Amino acid sequence: MLAAMPTIPWFEILAAAYIVWVAGASITLLTQRRSPTATLAWLLAFFALPVVSGLYYIVFGPRRMRRRTLRYGIARKSLAAEVTHYLRSSCCQSPPPLAPEAVAIAGVIQRLGQGGPTFASRVDLLEDGDACTAAIEEAIGQARHHVHCEYYIWEPDRVGTRIRDALVAAARRGVQVRALRDALGSSNAGHAFWAPLVEAGGAVRAFNPVGLSIASLNFANFRTHRKIVVVDGAIGLMGGNNLHDAVSAAARGDEAWRDVHVRIEGEPVRRLQRLVLEDWLYAGGDLTNDLESIKRYFPPAGTAAGQPVQVLASGPDDDDAPLHAFFLAALSTARTRAWIQTPYLIPDQPLESALRVAVLRGVDVQVIVPRKGDSRVVSAASRTYCDALSRAGVRVLEFGPPMLHAKTMVIDDTVAVVGTANLDNRSFRLNFEVAAAFYDPAVISRLARRFEEDRARAGVFSRRRREGSRIAALLESLARLSSPVL
Repeated sequence: MLAAMPTIPWFEILAAAYIVWVAGASITLLTQRRSPTATLAWLLAFFALPVVSGLYYIVFGPRRMRRRTLRYGIARKSLAAEVTHYLRSSCCQSPPPLAPEAVAIAGVIQRLGQGGPTFASRVDLLEDGDACTAAIEEAIGQARHHVHCEYYIWEPDRVGTRIRDALVAAARRGVQVRALRDALGSSNAGHAFWAPLVEAGGAVRAFNPVGLSIASLNFANFRTHRKIVVVDGAIGLMGGNNLHDAVSAAARGDEAWRDVHVRIEGEPVRRLQRLVLEDWLYAGGDLTNDLESIKRYFPPAGTAAGQPVQVLASGPDDDDAPLHAFFLAALSTARTRAWIQTPYLIPDQPLESALRVAVLRGVDVQVIVPRKGDSRVVSAASRTYCDALSRAGVRVLEFGPPMLHAKTMVIDDTVAVVGTANLDNRSFRLNFEVAAAFYDPAVISRLARRFEEDRARAGVFSRRRREGSRIAALLESLARLSSPVL
């Protein structure tokens, strides 16, 4: 007779694997010292749904940027070693005069090591996508030494190809061209799209490529969400517009996204330049770093006159979350108005409290969001915050269609902001972002008028049209649970 096959204790094996998984994942999470609320939420998920929560955490979880932080620090130091002395000696030694309230706000970023406001010789707001594309193309056409670009979305469509071709023409003139695009956001632009630029002598790099190793599975985080162009170290363009047809009325007609960009000349461009070059080095790009080249990348500052501009940056390599701190500081100083445009209104608890407290202090707090966003999950989560904040006295308005993609803020007559960061945790802690704070009355006034123009085309957020669907409300509440990574 054949011997009986041994019985495999599957239940015991699975139970042991479950215990090992929960214990290991919990210890790893506890050593990261996150907020108690986030830690408890993840621990409960690990216990209740070990497999599902584990996969979700690997792909989307807001883990610390450990190896990437080390590489990013090396890139930053390698650049700093070449430029720190020159930058300090060639910058304007007289900071712009600011009102007391502006001094307090600007000081937050300055104390976080990013420098204070500097003089811009010129500031131009670019208030639609076609004007932005034309301004970028014109600036590239004027380039004599270098053009540096960094973009989250760069599509191989009409707009994206138009700017690529402008770069090709510049490279053929002997201009140094460096194009950095996010590996995930610009995944549609493959090697064939970039081949003409490379053949012309330009350099192209992907930021944070997605790989198959465990270390790189966290592909949804640590993206460069920045949109920056720097020409000859003298002209800088940044803001919300990506390089794709969605921003263009010529390509999309009335469906073109509503966004805002800004063109800056003068000393603030040096800060934009440094950000792009740090990201370029982090992405594995090379840099001509002899003193003469450094001087071309960072031209000496002009006279102590112009419009005060402060360039702000944040990323997952900086635990201080500078943009988050700046928003909190700005809201806390508001006395009459706090007007915000954002495509995603998903504030964390401190920002939500700051908005509520501002209302209680008598501040006119208004937020314009898109009526219909580009992501159903994000829009669903955003609606829950729109509802809560509108009940707390914040005037929430819905714009469109078309899609509102602008990220702006106006605080009293003190400061106005144009940037790449949405009002959400991903922008403040998981992506690399940039913003420009303007302390000049003329720029503040223009951004305020821009807000009023968009407000005239928006309707007041109303919960009543959604209360009829319990299923929709449940789905929105479920989407809200993903707020920390949206």
